[in-house]
Amino acid sequence: MTRQLRCVIMRGGTSKAVFLKEGDLPADEAERTRTILSVFGSPDKRQIDGLGGADPLTSKLAIIGPPRMGEPRAANTHLTYTFGQVEITHPEIDWLSLCGNISSAVGAFGIYEGYVIPQEPMTQVRVFNTNLNRVLTIEVPVENGRPVEQGSYTVPGVPGTGAKILINFSDTAGGATGGLLPTGHAVDRLDVPGVGAIDASLVDIGNAHVFIRARDIGLTGTETPSELDADKGLRDRLEKIRGVAAQRMGMIKDAARSREDSPAVPILGIVSPPASYRNEINGGDVHEDEVDLVSRLMFMQQTHKTYAGTSTVCTGVAARLPGTLVHEASRMQTRDAGTVRIGHPAGVIETETQIEKTPDGYIVHRATLGRTARRIMEGYVFVPEGNGAAGHDH
Repeated sequence: MTRQLRCVIMRGGTSKAVFLKEGDLPADEAERTRTILSVFGSPDKRQIDGLGGADPLTSKLAIIGPPRMGEPRAANTHLTYTFGQVEITHPEIDWLSLCGNISSAVGAFGIYEGYVIPQEPMTQVRVFNTNLNRVLTIEVPVENGRPVEQGSYTVPGVPGTGAKILINFSDTAGGATGGLLPTGHAVDRLDVPGVGAIDASLVDIGNAHVFIRARDIGLTGTETPSELDADKGLRDRLEKIRGVAAQRMGMIKDAARSREDSPAVPILGIVSPPASYRNEINGGDVHEDEVDLVSRLMFMQQTHKTYAGTSTVCTGVAARLPGTLVHEASRMQTRDAGTVRIGHPAGVIETETQIEKTPDGYIVHRATLGRTARRIMEGYVFVPEGNGAAGHDH
């Protein structure tokens, strides 16, 4: 016996997700997890028996529901959004992180599904995100009552062009740890078993992040994802650094269990000064004068092939915080501009940032991400009754 769930598959930026309605999922937590794992075909490195794409960027979930009544932070929002990073080879779902790319698709989904009355030419969708208990403001272009998908905006790592969707993450500052600078310091010295002492900047907006210098781990900073992923020893050291940072920020209790207890966050960024390098995905060159800094990300124990949306806003804000390693590596020490340009493996991504220094610390007024989104498929996914992860023959 099987049961069917209505689902929509959407691309948001450089990621792809399965969208499910909150009310269509089982209320029991264990049964809900089994259902979701079955939808994706996890655990299995190919996810051959489900909708997952066998890559962290395509094994993503968005659960959408009505506004949360009685939740003060959710006041005046149009819908509720829970993001899940579905593990590929483990029967687990990480609920601690937020995907900025998929968030752009959430805005369009809200209009398609009638959660918000469309206003032309731009509809502002206010979304309460349960992962961080914060509000995202998403601006979606609209024509004839529907989201516009075609346009001239380019997202490096996505073929073609589309209509620009703008997401403001300013309200997410401190959402995961309680503070934009969780330890109160622009730089922390981490003592990492098997690695030694290393400087790191711990910053929390969009998602919690740990930034380190490329040169401190023997890199130039312009390495390709395939080069970084081929070095298993390096990946193991980076995971140890990430684990100690997660523990320092109070996200986990045991740094040695980072892979099990919080595999997605904090995201680890490897930063270096502006430089020229080859675009591995699209070909061509990224030139030094096009970027304010260069960065590579470790996400789910792999090198990100492009650049995460939440990492874009976090890197941009960190570049404006004096004393951080990101600020140190960037041109923002001397360049007075409203945008920060980040060089990543597939090109350059920009973010608008505006921060204010107050006696109590920094306030983020603007931290934006421009993305495109597209509705790919709508239909039903069939879930074997009583099956879930344990029923797969892997």
